[in-house]
Amino acid sequence: MKDKNLHIIQKTGANVCRFLLAASFIFSGFVKAVDPLGFQYKIQDYLTAFGVISWFPSFFPLLGGIILSAIEFSIGIFLFFGIKKTISTTLALVLMIFMTPLTLYLAIFDPVSDCGCFGDAWVLTNWETFAKNIVLLLAAIATFQWRKMLIRFVTRKMEWLISLYTIFFVFTLSFYCLDRLPVLDFRPYKIGQNIMKGMSIPEGAKPSVYESVFILEKNGEKKEFTLDNYPDSTWTFVDTHTILKEKGFEPSIHDFSMMDMSTGDDITEDVLTDMGYTFLLVAHRIEEADDSNIDLINEIYDYSVEHGYRFYCLTSSPEEQIELWKDKTGAEYPFCQMDDITLKTMIRSNPGLMLIKNGTILNKWSDEDIPDEYVLTDKLENLELGQQKVRSDVHTIGYVFLWFVIPLLLVLGVDILIVRRRERKNEKRKQQQEVKE
Repeated sequence: MKDKNLHIIQKTGANVCRFLLAASFIFSGFVKAVDPLGFQYKIQDYLTAFGVISWFPSFFPLLGGIILSAIEFSIGIFLFFGIKKTISTTLALVLMIFMTPLTLYLAIFDPVSDCGCFGDAWVLTNWETFAKNIVLLLAAIATFQWRKMLIRFVTRKMEWLISLYTIFFVFTLSFYCLDRLPVLDFRPYKIGQNIMKGMSIPEGAKPSVYESVFILEKNGEKKEFTLDNYPDSTWTFVDTHTILKEKGFEPSIHDFSMMDMSTGDDITEDVLTDMGYTFLLVAHRIEEADDSNIDLINEIYDYSVEHGYRFYCLTSSPEEQIELWKDKTGAEYPFCQMDDITLKTMIRSNPGLMLIKNGTILNKWSDEDIPDEYVLTDKLENLELGQQKVRSDVHTIGYVFLWFVIPLLLVLGVDILIVRRRERKNEKRKQQQEVKE
């Protein structure tokens, strides 16, 4: 009796831990899969913080991020359905054994601000992440130890279909979001967000104090300057970044600052309070930007000039790279300097295009999805393009969910109605045969 109760407790515990791990891995893998570039940037942060980024080829952070998110998602699905028990429980345990001490190191020494385990969907501090990983490590140990007690929801004959479709789905999702834009945007620059509102501080709250630092060069000597002591045009721009001078209340947007390269003026407020339309071409590193659709970009600039709309290219690249871009593409639009991390956060494409009006983001396009002359047939005021794109995260999640779940439900239907029924008939026939003998 005591052994039976112990078995029930172990089986219950194993399956509770299994579903906890499954939920964590599915969520973690999914939010990374819908934002592959965001996960790439986080891996680059890790490699830079540990001083090993030069050890790896340039494609490694992106490819590694896509593969890791697919592994996490697949482990979660396998655990949920109780299939591939040895593989899924072993991989889950290995990942947690690796991640737990790593996040302890991050919590103690803070080389990166957050681990990025749930992307931008749910940002945890490093200590919160470590505590979460302790729980998941214990769950992974229990699940691995008692893996034979995990309840299976799919027969062995059909589990290969679940496995193949899971892997196909998560890779397809990642590459679609890489080619276009993330189907879910968890960042503060999502469509419908007002940038000025995102920068606002509640009354009475003490704001964090940030400062834009510009690195410029003259006669082979590099120096750092701020807007207060920005030098004359004899200095050449090299790079820019934002530093935190004093911690306080931190709004969702705190580092949006546009410096006009032709004048050296900060035009942020002027642009964000403009009641007209403004196109923002975002190229965080213009020397790495894709120029395959540059003709469409130049056409949109010409369209903007024709209809009196503003158009700026935002970049963190130095002036010589901007001049090379102009020579290569024939760009005539004005350029503004902005923090590199801010530009990566604004849009997951290099280049990418945003349309704003009175500081509100109306639409965003990847380099592969830029509007062409067949769409820009009239003033933006008269086009659907000029209206705020309606996006519902609930609708999007439901749509993606159905794309994944419906095929799995079909597999489960076949498994229950045909495979299991056939197995029961075969078992019954076998028992009858044994009775006759």
